Amino acid sequence: MFTACYPIILASSSPRRQEFLSELGLQYQTMPAVIDETPADGELPEHFARRMAKAKTELIAHTHPDACVIGADTVVTLDRVIFGKPRDQSDALTILKALQGRTHQVLTAFAVFLKQQQVEEVQCSTSHVTFDRFPDSILKAYIHSGDPMDKAGAYGIQGKGNFLIRSIDGSCSNVIGLPVNAVIQVLLKHRLIQPK
Repeated sequence: MFTACYPIILASSSPRRQEFLSELGLQYQTMPAVIDETPADGELPEHFARRMAKAKTELIAHTHPDACVIGADTVVTLDRVIFGKPRDQSDALTILKALQGRTHQVLTAFAVFLKQQQVEEVQCSTSHVTFDRFPDSILKAYIHSGDPMDKAGAYGIQGKGNFLIRSIDGSCSNVIGLPVNAVIQVLLKHRLIQPK
């Protein structure tokens, strides 16, 4: 569907983000950015997500100024508390129980940098996700599947965890890890991609 006008580097190892770019027909290189992903004391979720996305993108763009670098960070939050990837199965259960029967927010900040053309843009998209309620035995069975262990908020909408979700208000791709519509709009605006 689209052709890149510059080399594209995805500053992420996320298979979900890679899949989104591949589905759009874009050729890209994957170069995960390794940074400290610890929220600052009292840091608000959106500020944290934006800071992470910018830092990841900037790190790769610094050494690849002629490439369009895309970086992103997804944060699950409820009552301004940031729920990252679970430390262990017990932590996963604590997170899932906290989200039960409530509406939480999934924020994905993304950055697009092309240093050579002075393109530096950071945006953040928010989706509202409402969980249903399930007994601990079902939550534990889900945790034992291993699916929640590498995901912010201890669940993945695109896999086994989709049964947890009663409704979504906002972009579904944002919840998975990249607000595709917003990213494409930025890439088109700066003429970094074009239709085939």
